[in-house]
Amino acid sequence: MDIKIASSDAEIARCFPVMAQLRPNIIRDAFVARIRDLQRGGYELVYLEDGGELQALAGFRIGDMLARGRHMYVDDLVTKEEAQSQGYGAALYKWLVDLARSRGCKQIDLDSGVQRHAAHRFYFREGMHIASYHFTLSL
Repeated sequence: MDIKIASSDAEIARCFPVMAQLRPNIIRDAFVARIRDLQRGGYELVYLEDGGELQALAGFRIGDMLARGRHMYVDDLVTKEEAQSQGYGAALYKWLVDLARSRGCKQIDLDSGVQRHAAHRFYFREGMHIASYHFTLSL
């Protein structure tokens, strides 16, 4: 099992099928350019592979806020559907926790859709708790 930062266009493109399981609205032809744009704002994309096959990925950024201090915000965390419950998500999450600590973060934050009950169970099992409500106004 290896966890790698997606730095080349080929590595980013390789992440598309798994990312599309979490973000079905993304467009394959625009994916690499979109990730490159996000990277200019501090976004990082990492993936876990096992046996040469991509099993899970995460997109995150490091930020600093008055309310939270230095923190890691996980934008995306997904395990390939057919590879779920095999420990890949937990391994990638542990890697993120270790990275956040090494970069001086005080906490990890993420949002999870209210309908994603299996994801919520995973986050609780990994020691996370609900700290706030996230409100949205579509414009």
